[in-house]
Amino acid sequence: MPNRTRARRRAVVDDLPVADINTTPLIDVMLVLLVMIIITIPVQLHAVNLHLPVGDPPPAARKPEVVQIDIAPGGALSWNGTPLAGAADLEAHLVAAAAQPEQPEMHVRPDQGAKYDAFAAVMVAANQAGLTRVGVTGSEQFIPK
Repeated sequence: MPNRTRARRRAVVDDLPVADINTTPLIDVMLVLLVMIIITIPVQLHAVNLHLPVGDPPPAARKPEVVQIDIAPGGALSWNGTPLAGAADLEAHLVAAAAQPEQPEMHVRPDQGAKYDAFAAVMVAANQAGLTRVGVTGSEQFIPK
């Protein structure tokens, strides 16, 4: 019978919560922090030598020339406000623009009443002339009010 009582007392003692603090996780956290500090201190103390250029900065890049091509409702074309005689005149202007050392920006502005064929012809002519900086402007007129 005394063995049974001891077994019961042990079972009761094993069921009670442990009053001691488990320090293993605390030690693990402290070791991780120590390793992080050891790794980061040399980085903070490391100096970087910079060799910066001396003198004036290069001149600012100049703005490119902008050419406005307007397409009227009847298909008439204008180059920066100057009316063009026809497709051959437009192609001559485009080839001259493409031959420049720095190509101008081409802004094509079709009127709301202009036919798509006229717009497509201007875009094809600009592409065939070798112009790469072509954009369409004035699209706000096509937004329904």
